[in-house]
Amino acid sequence: MQPVAISGYQCVTSAGSDHSALLAALIDNQPRLAPLQLFSIPFATVVGEVTHELPEVRESLKHYGCRNAQLALAALSDDFRELIAACVERYGANRIGVVIGTSTSGIYNSESAYRYFIEHRSMPDNFRFMHRHFVHATGEFVAHELGLQGPCYAISTACSTSAKTLAAGQRLIQSGVCDAVLAGGVDTLCQLTLFGFNSLELVSEQQCKPMDANRNGINIGEAAALVLLEAVNDTNQSSIRLLGVGESCDAHHMSAPHPQGKGAVLAMQAALTLSGIKAQQVDYVCLHATATPLNDLSEAQAVQHIFGTETPCSGLKGLLGHTLGASGTLEVIATMLAMQNEVLPGTCGLTEQDSDIHINMMKNPQRHQRIRYSMSNAFGFGGNNASVLLALPG
Repeated sequence: MQPVAISGYQCVTSAGSDHSALLAALIDNQPRLAPLQLFSIPFATVVGEVTHELPEVRESLKHYGCRNAQLALAALSDDFRELIAACVERYGANRIGVVIGTSTSGIYNSESAYRYFIEHRSMPDNFRFMHRHFVHATGEFVAHELGLQGPCYAISTACSTSAKTLAAGQRLIQSGVCDAVLAGGVDTLCQLTLFGFNSLELVSEQQCKPMDANRNGINIGEAAALVLLEAVNDTNQSSIRLLGVGESCDAHHMSAPHPQGKGAVLAMQAALTLSGIKAQQVDYVCLHATATPLNDLSEAQAVQHIFGTETPCSGLKGLLGHTLGASGTLEVIATMLAMQNEVLPGTCGLTEQDSDIHINMMKNPQRHQRIRYSMSNAFGFGGNNASVLLALPG
């Protein structure tokens, strides 16, 4: 697999409106979680909610107008748009693909529409299922917003979703179908995910505790996380390289991981093999680390199998919540920020490491730590796994 450059990236999270806010949160290592404001729920928890005002979708694309589209639009900052526009100038709009992952898409707005239906016995006049709720809607909206005309499609594989968009983007470039790809994930809070995870008894009432002896569940978050992938060229020599994405599907259980993390092992090993990198060269692993009892233990066993007990590891979901379909790319962005700023991230919420977990968990951030190679894990329901391997240039 040929490396591709990550020429630019941007994100919107509960930490703030751009990647600089995410970097500040990584260094601060204090949770950006709070009680839910967007709608009411009959159980206690905290969430990673984006509470600042989101931009409105322009009139000509109003049929795409929903919270998911607004969150994606918020991530298209002026400087990020300039990078994309330069790619359009360089390659042509038809040579730039869009692969956006989501697990919720416009479900939040559909829930409101169905509440309206119950009261009025008809759907709202402005309800547009295919342009808001359907899984491809956010990617299609982004392509229209930016005038991109290359391949455009969605990936939805639960929590591994947006990590897999990076794999798809790399393949589109390597195969010659595209010269650049806008990839990533966007997911918004909705009742379906909160009530669904709560019915599985997986939602924590307080801030979650990844890899902690007293962990008892997740906090849900929302985010938009986008990256611009490009073949390596003279304009992106200083950009971080996406070396490869290892993928697997162990299909052990619909919602529980393989007890020994066999699918996770396959994904991590595949990433190393595709990239030609040895495990001992990896300086940092950003864990999926959901803070559920089974998932954390399974991932820890898999990481120990590949990397041993010394490689620094941390999990970020105690900071921002689990942003579901956006989490794969979001945590890749966090990992890139760590590499570029020489910060080993901590694990917000971790106070007492589980005695059955033997990997090297970072409780607090460490500055002035060079990270040459890093891996970021994203493991989803159904045993759908993706591990992303990154490198500094040079």
